[in-house]
Amino acid sequence: MAAQEGSTRRGLLIILSSPSGAGKTTLARRLLSADPQIGFSVSATTRPPRPGEVNGREYHFVTRPEFEDMVRRGELLEHAEVFGNLYGSPRTPVETAMSGGRDTLFDIDWQGGQQIRNSPLGREVVSIFILPPSMQELERRLRSRGQDSSNVIAGRMARSMAEVSHWAEYDYVLVNRDLDEIDAKVRSIVAVERLRRDRQPWLTDFVRGLAHEFQDAR
Repeated sequence: MAAQEGSTRRGLLIILSSPSGAGKTTLARRLLSADPQIGFSVSATTRPPRPGEVNGREYHFVTRPEFEDMVRRGELLEHAEVFGNLYGSPRTPVETAMSGGRDTLFDIDWQGGQQIRNSPLGREVVSIFILPPSMQELERRLRSRGQDSSNVIAGRMARSMAEVSHWAEYDYVLVNRDLDEIDAKVRSIVAVERLRRDRQPWLTDFVRGLAHEFQDAR
């Protein structure tokens, strides 16, 4: 009998990047809520928690010495310093999810995405970059949060242009003009990537089974 669809596949590493305020965090939450096959890579960071953030949910909040020890022990898939704080993705939960056929979503910047794409796990990466509809709208969104000073917002806007300059490194690039529309596009990308031939290991045995059935019927 031919192999059946649904045999275990290696999980995807879905990288979602954008300038701060372009919508990647909202899109990540929507995707996680809609698809139980996707888990979230909770980053480690040295920045202090913001009001309402919970350790282990939004981030693993650690000290700088603790973070540097994680780097030395090779426990992070990627890491970078942003606005004086360190951020990184723990390796073990991602590798466990991959081997179990579950996908992992990364809400990270271009530096982190580049490191993961260049890692031994890079073959399983699907990278998506989110652009804002305009820089004026991006600044409006940052100011509407009410979390940062004008100086911090100015720094984020300058960094945004540095982020945007790396758009061509990604597999898919989307402009966030309408949240529902771009949400549907992100889900479609994930669905299509899962259907790629090289991500369906059961197909080899299935086709062999078809050949045996043909020979037996002659």
